[in-house]
Amino acid sequence: MMLDLTDDETDALATLLRRTIDDDRYPLSPRVQTLKGILAKIRPEPVREPLPPPKVYGPPSKDRHGRRV
Repeated sequence: MMLDLTDDETDALATLLRRTIDDDRYPLSPRVQTLKGILAKIRPEPVREPLPPPKVYGPPSKDRHGRRV
């Protein structure tokens, strides 16, 4: 079933869903998970860029006297 909602109606529905999800006492309940799924269909979150790979650090280098810096 496809709903033909205006932007204002979609915004109102998304606001109501967010408020209901945020105020719910049991955030991991099946009801809240269903509401989150509906909200994701109405207002999908933008895709985030992946994080850069972690830097690899080697052991400390020795100075010219053979001591570690």
